[in-house]
Amino acid sequence: MRKIYYLLFALVFGVSFVSCSNDPANGASIFDTSTPQRDDLSQWLVDNFTYPYNVTFMYKWDYIETDYKYNLLPADSAKSAKLAMLTKHLWYDAYSEVAGADFIKTNTPRVITLIGSAAYNSEGTEVLGTAEGGYKVVLYKVNDLTDETIKDYATLNYYYFHTMHHEFTHILNQKKPYDTSFDLISESDYVSGDWYQYEDATALKKGFISAYASSEPIEDFAEMTAYYVTLSEDEWNSRISGAGTTGKAIIAEKLAIVRAYFQDSWGFDLDELRDVVNRRGSEISKLDLEHLN
Repeated sequence: MRKIYYLLFALVFGVSFVSCSNDPANGASIFDTSTPQRDDLSQWLVDNFTYPYNVTFMYKWDYIETDYKYNLLPADSAKSAKLAMLTKHLWYDAYSEVAGADFIKTNTPRVITLIGSAAYNSEGTEVLGTAEGGYKVVLYKVNDLTDETIKDYATLNYYYFHTMHHEFTHILNQKKPYDTSFDLISESDYVSGDWYQYEDATALKKGFISAYASSEPIEDFAEMTAYYVTLSEDEWNSRISGAGTTGKAIIAEKLAIVRAYFQDSWGFDLDELRDVVNRRGSEISKLDLEHLN
């Protein structure tokens, strides 16, 4: 009986082989290699993000790219265009100016996805952005980008620029871990998911730059970076003025490690990056956000 099975297998294999070998080869690809039809914004995104940085900048709704646990809305295309230009000016071009084009080319997330609405958790907290696996950043609340918002740098910073630098810090930390002594400074004071029950004023006195920073060390590090980079020197000093003697000392200790991380691991000065980001922030009113240039 075993010989019959072998014989049948040989016959089937032989027929299959002959059938495959006799298929006509017409040279056609099974993949769609035609040039996609792009609107003006899609082409601008390709020219300014895909070609120079190998980044896919997604603003059109794609359900598979969203987090299914949230009820979300698509991003408005006109507002997406403005946020894309601001992203380039305040994030990509800022890092390129300070750390060089190769730095941003090598370390940028490969996908940026825009979502029109905010994402709300069950306890009422609001998600403004996420970084996934070191390759993708999602920015929410695009549809709240009004002309009035654009004129208010503090609001832009709170909802968008701070988020960009925060999430990018996560990506850099995944590539090159920071000194774990940072985690020990406030080891006994992290509150995990209960962070939203605290006010920033309370967190500052414990040595956290924000309430969210008190959730866990990696968020603490990212919050320290994002606040330091996006606030001017006077704004930073004003913020930590409410920390008290103890809180200020703890924040200063953390900031020293953050500064050393960027200098030693990435080769640039965090203070220089802050100067560039703040200068570029002051230039927003001069940007033409109505036309794709």
